[in-house]
Amino acid sequence: MIRVLLADDQQLVRAGFRALLDAQSDITVVAEADDGVQAVARARELVPDVVLMDIRMPELDGLAATRRICSDPALADVKVVVLTTFELDEYVFEALRAGAAGFLVKDTEPTELLRAVRAAHAGDGLLSPGVTRRLIAEFAARSKEPEQPAALARLTDREREVLALVGLGLTNEEIAGRLVVSPLTAKTHVSRTMVKLGARDRAQLVVLAYESGLVRPGWLG
Repeated sequence: MIRVLLADDQQLVRAGFRALLDAQSDITVVAEADDGVQAVARARELVPDVVLMDIRMPELDGLAATRRICSDPALADVKVVVLTTFELDEYVFEALRAGAAGFLVKDTEPTELLRAVRAAHAGDGLLSPGVTRRLIAEFAARSKEPEQPAALARLTDREREVLALVGLGLTNEEIAGRLVVSPLTAKTHVSRTMVKLGARDRAQLVVLAYESGLVRPGWLG
């Protein structure tokens, strides 16, 4: 059973998400929070599998709440999925850097929301990949010249190649096809890369791929 915490300051939104999620045989909503402070407190109390986190909330916004949850060693297995009204919300990139597993727009199709919760729980993590890539590319284009972190030196040539492909938004199956290896081998490369770079999930690998310059927005060459 996937245990979900809903964090949103709009009661109607929470009610809609709860009705959808509780109707599933493998998902249950264990608690709700209407501000960021409550979200962090409930997460520490209940240690849910997935937190659906709105960005704009009183007391403590979703970005700060995400950072607190993702930096807490006791909550290392909790996956935060950020909810936003707009596809290119200026705070979403920072939420991904803070450790969020990905994000969804609030008007997403119900089936996509369910898929996202299950994917985050499974650690397959990068949600709405096309939108996420556009978002990261936009903010990467505004940032300074990328510097490769020292941790990249720990990667093999194949792992660096895999990191770049993850940064492009490819799934394990697509990476396997590109590298002509089995999906299991591709998954193993991704997992080893995450461990070596200290990434919580696939979303952070995408951020690292852009920040290190392995992947660059297309218009920058």
